[in-house]
Amino acid sequence: MDDSEHVTAADVRLMQGLAQRVTAVRPDLVNSDATYGELAWNWGKGHASDGASWLRRLWFSGDDLVAWGWARLPHRVRRSDGSVKDVTNAYLTYQVHPDHTLLVDEVIDWYDGVAVGIERTVMPGATDGFALERWAAHGYATDQASLGDTGSWTQLNERDLHDVERPVLPDGFGFRTADEAGPQAAVRAHVDAWAPTTYTAEAYEGVRGTPPYRGDLHVLVEAPDGTMAASTIMWLDEANKSAEFEPVGTHPDYRRLGLGRAMLLHGMHLARAAGARHMTVACLGASGHPKARGLYYSVGFREFTRDAPLIKTGRQGG
Repeated sequence: MDDSEHVTAADVRLMQGLAQRVTAVRPDLVNSDATYGELAWNWGKGHASDGASWLRRLWFSGDDLVAWGWARLPHRVRRSDGSVKDVTNAYLTYQVHPDHTLLVDEVIDWYDGVAVGIERTVMPGATDGFALERWAAHGYATDQASLGDTGSWTQLNERDLHDVERPVLPDGFGFRTADEAGPQAAVRAHVDAWAPTTYTAEAYEGVRGTPPYRGDLHVLVEAPDGTMAASTIMWLDEANKSAEFEPVGTHPDYRRLGLGRAMLLHGMHLARAAGARHMTVACLGASGHPKARGLYYSVGFREFTRDAPLIKTGRQGG
């Protein structure tokens, strides 16, 4: 299992297991795309449409996975408004257990090998000093474009679930779960919030089939006219008694009504009832993206760690 292969559902389960083990000892080393919940979300919604452009390599110590790399290679994206976008660069998600840090060089060499001649990006954790040194030694530099006011770096936010405020919705609005509302409503809620998006009914079926998805932890807000005005999924990591919001979105016609805030508070109560004692949510951290960050801060989240965007151009070779 050491050679490059397309990513499978079994691979993702192994990656999630490593995410849980790293979270238990060094949660600051788990970057935003390598968390237990984010792995499930990205695999579930994307493998049917994009899986042909995904390659991975796994590194083991005995029977235990201790490092992995997941390269997303150039591909074509089709969105809900009929538009098509060609992704021409490569992007790597990876994780290395802190007891096996020397494998970072092998991950980098593998990535350079499968994406040779292509612009390559990666986002290691900003606290992972050893990894940042190794990426720099291989020719990767800070992606200055990502660090601008509207840049794309991500911060991970956290809070405990001890004293969670009670949610309050406007009159006529109510909470539903995806189990109650059904697949069509769940898909529509996401598409309305994120349009244009690649999300489809097929993507949602992939999400539903990816552990640890639970329909009772997939929350929607129903408007008086029956529209699903907001939605979020919570991914419960039972081993670490933690849960993650991903994604969180509100229909543009129903924003600035307090729905997102109420939904997050309601979700945290559900997560706590399911056994979570800790909650995380990621957002864009650049100053030009204040809305989501402000929403999460308003319900008690604070920045825990962040990614460090790096880039290597195709001209730099190997």
